[in-house]
Amino acid sequence: MFNYTLRRILTVVPTLLVLIIFSFYLMRLAPGGPFTSEKPLPPAVMQNVLERYGMDQPLYVQLWTYIKNIVFHFDFGPSFAQKDRTVNDVIAQGFPVTLTYGFWSAVFVLVLGIPLGIVAALRHNSFWDYTMTGLAIFSQIFPNFVLAPILVLLFTLSWGLLPGGGWNGGQWEYIVMPAIALGTSYMAGVARLTRGSLLEVLNAPFILTARSKGLPERTIIWRHALKPALLPTLTYMGPVFVYMITGSVFIDVFFSTGGIGQDFIDGAYSRDYAMLLGLAVLYSLLTFTLNLLLDLMYAWIDPKVRSNL
Repeated sequence: MFNYTLRRILTVVPTLLVLIIFSFYLMRLAPGGPFTSEKPLPPAVMQNVLERYGMDQPLYVQLWTYIKNIVFHFDFGPSFAQKDRTVNDVIAQGFPVTLTYGFWSAVFVLVLGIPLGIVAALRHNSFWDYTMTGLAIFSQIFPNFVLAPILVLLFTLSWGLLPGGGWNGGQWEYIVMPAIALGTSYMAGVARLTRGSLLEVLNAPFILTARSKGLPERTIIWRHALKPALLPTLTYMGPVFVYMITGSVFIDVFFSTGGIGQDFIDGAYSRDYAMLLGLAVLYSLLTFTLNLLLDLMYAWIDPKVRSNL
């Protein structure tokens, strides 16, 4: 297991390096720049600005400096658009916000999605199965950009139960709607995946053997069926959690949470290369880390996977 973990970590380094180089040159190929405006700056002023941010150097020198600062200082450099702020400052301010409601959204997905799937599978072709399946399908047709305005219309404008936006230090009433809007469609996916997987496991030969031995149905489900049935759900949740963090741009903007989604949008509009690159590296690190944890959990649950490591 240790060697496998080490190999996976070592593969992250060249992958990240390729991603940084590709993103760096791709942004520079786009027309315009962070200091381009409708009213051009005087040449002397522009030269001073470029020297201030090291953009007067050849591209390969800028790239080397950027990679060196990340490797040795974990420094993404100054923001080109936000005066006197570095990319690290912006991430340190916005990322905890996005991570907080992303975490509670994942809890919402698991706490509701898995029980719904289990009940639907255990009550196969019954009223409960049809109700749970219908509820999952109904939830899946609402992407976050549709569900978020509906939640605000109901809980804020109609009933006055929850604030329609803001963060206010991360109090629970400010987290509820962003977490629900972000996680509802994924909750439906988890419910349907759990139902299908559990139905398949319940008809597997080893479950039939356990039943023929006279084991109680509750023991068969909780001790023998549930664990393998949740493997596909576990596989699904790893990328989903990353997507919840990286795909939360609309949630940050709509609810004005102050998360990094808004910074990403601002960086794209203002051609803030440092901001976009810093967030791309952060998202990539999150993806690699969560996928590695997912693989390790997968190996812990499934002995066949563990024996092949």
